[in-house]
Amino acid sequence: MDKQKSRISDFLTSLKVGFFLALRQIKRSSKATTALIIFVMTLTFLNLVVVRGVLVGLIQGVVDVQKEIYFGDIFVSTPQKKDFIENSPKIISVIGNLPWVENFSARYTASGRVEGTYKDRIDYTEKANEAGAIIAGIDPEQEDSVSRLSEKVVEGSYLTKDDTDSVLIGAYLLKKYLEIESSAFQTLENVDVGDKIRLTVGGNTREFTVKGVVKTKVDEIDLRVMMLDTTLRNMIGRTDYNVNEISIMIKDGTNPYLVKDALVKNGVDKTAKVQTFEEGMPKFVEDMINTFSLLGNIIGSIGLVVASITIFIVIFVNAITRKKFIGILKGIGLSSVSIEIAYVFQSLFYAILGVGVGLLILYGFLVPFIEANPIPFPFSDGILVAEVPATMFRVLLLSIATIIAGYVPARIVVKKNTLDSILGR
Repeated sequence: MDKQKSRISDFLTSLKVGFFLALRQIKRSSKATTALIIFVMTLTFLNLVVVRGVLVGLIQGVVDVQKEIYFGDIFVSTPQKKDFIENSPKIISVIGNLPWVENFSARYTASGRVEGTYKDRIDYTEKANEAGAIIAGIDPEQEDSVSRLSEKVVEGSYLTKDDTDSVLIGAYLLKKYLEIESSAFQTLENVDVGDKIRLTVGGNTREFTVKGVVKTKVDEIDLRVMMLDTTLRNMIGRTDYNVNEISIMIKDGTNPYLVKDALVKNGVDKTAKVQTFEEGMPKFVEDMINTFSLLGNIIGSIGLVVASITIFIVIFVNAITRKKFIGILKGIGLSSVSIEIAYVFQSLFYAILGVGVGLLILYGFLVPFIEANPIPFPFSDGILVAEVPATMFRVLLLSIATIIAGYVPARIVVKKNTLDSILGR
């Protein structure tokens, strides 16, 4: 028992002496060298967090915009082997009466074809300027309350309830937004806001004016032509008010599964497919998130190794140049543990300051800046994913690597013979 107390007391003394020596060494070290090491540690920390965060954020941007623009928190859709959601008015009434629902949008959809520049067509042996599309009927105000679709209009303006002869057209249906040469996928040429297009849906053909172009980077929306729900309902003869999909946005803090269970208990699942966003998200998107996260971890690990080597070299050179001083310290009775701890504290000093600066840059600038100005990738608006638990784990990894990188070279030098160290042999 006495031996154990003695060991604890000796170790605490070594900690105090080691801290004193480390503080003395840091004060006497070159400010330029210290700043450079801290800069390297900051870059290493940012490399660990930001590279992975951007790679994951690239796919997370896809997920977020799918949820915001198309799916919502809960998605009620047409079941297989059915053309629409039966008993839609009753289901819509149930949804509207649920206390957890913030807003919802009921949409009509039908397959159709859209043709542009048909008035200028002279040679009917050439292929028409047309493309296949999903024609969607929406209530503009209701839709905007859920998806903020009006913010995604890149040309022209959003629909109003009076626009019975106007449509919004998805950007991926226009060649100027999606230049692709494929016989299997057609886009419209020379179609702009204000132009007339001809829509064929449900066996009926009608002329509309393009009021706006929508670009959301969500295929399900950007490959659609959107009009008033009343107009589409008349064109396809949908007199029963049965819709094809309902996107539901729930109140903040509400568990989506609670809302789904409430819908199921009201029998909605008998005539419709009810999914939370997580259930409706394609598996390949989840696989891509995991893959990009792995890539980010690999790249970050390389940076971690580089930082460890940098610390190792700095401490090793420092210890070698002070070998005689270390020998004198050992000669006057300081324990090897105290000297080794001093270099560990010195390494931790670099790591703590580097990480501190990195955290300020990350959460004080990068995260809010990229959130306000997403990175415009072709298929998503990328964000920076930097969850606090994951970031703290990387802080721990960097600290452990730094401690090891500081201890090993100090141990190599300290274990040399005391007399040889003093004499510089």
